[in-house]
Amino acid sequence: MTINHPPAQRAPGGREPLLPALMTATAVSGLIDAISYLGLGHVFTANMTGNVVIIGFAAAGVPGFSVLGSLVSLAAFLVGAVVAGRLETVMRRRTSPRWLRRILVLEMVLLATATAVAFVTSHAVYALIALIALAMGLRNGTVRKLAVPDVTTTVLTLTLTGLASDSTLAGGTNPRAGRRLVSVLAMLTGALGGALLVQHTGLGWPLLASTVGTAAAALAVPRISSSS
Repeated sequence: MTINHPPAQRAPGGREPLLPALMTATAVSGLIDAISYLGLGHVFTANMTGNVVIIGFAAAGVPGFSVLGSLVSLAAFLVGAVVAGRLETVMRRRTSPRWLRRILVLEMVLLATATAVAFVTSHAVYALIALIALAMGLRNGTVRKLAVPDVTTTVLTLTLTGLASDSTLAGGTNPRAGRRLVSVLAMLTGALGGALLVQHTGLGWPLLASTVGTAAAALAVPRISSSS
């Protein structure tokens, strides 16, 4: 895949400068999955594979799953991904850090809106699903374009596959094993914290936490010179 954006300058030792921001966003994804699955009727807003499977369960008549909720999430997510693609054509002359920061700010605004809705009413489930999935689609589309190896921020299947298939047990050299493990731990930490918050406080506070986490991710994006 060809990336149209000038790459961010690497830190000493070849470290990927966007990793702190992307790992923070990965933790937010775990939080978001806990909010949506536990608090919005067994729907995923960051993991679309889960929604496709859930639609199959619901179509088969399995209780506790919503076709409509999953369809709303899928539609909003796809809209977000389309917007990310359109923004990529507009921002292709920007450096990767500046581009990512602006996308994370947009995500923060959408999550802040969802937070406000959650604190005002408990009956706007589909609006919350749409707002959160839109934010996740926007971020996923952007992260895909950035193509930082082994960092997707929302899914771990390929990350875990890489850990196993590239390990010394499989005859490999464990490339980027640290990055992969941190991704798994970040997602796990976010999901654990989100689950605890949803169970004990409802939706408003965990959504506020996801908003703050996204703001932290935006702040973690490295600064660049104004001439970049």
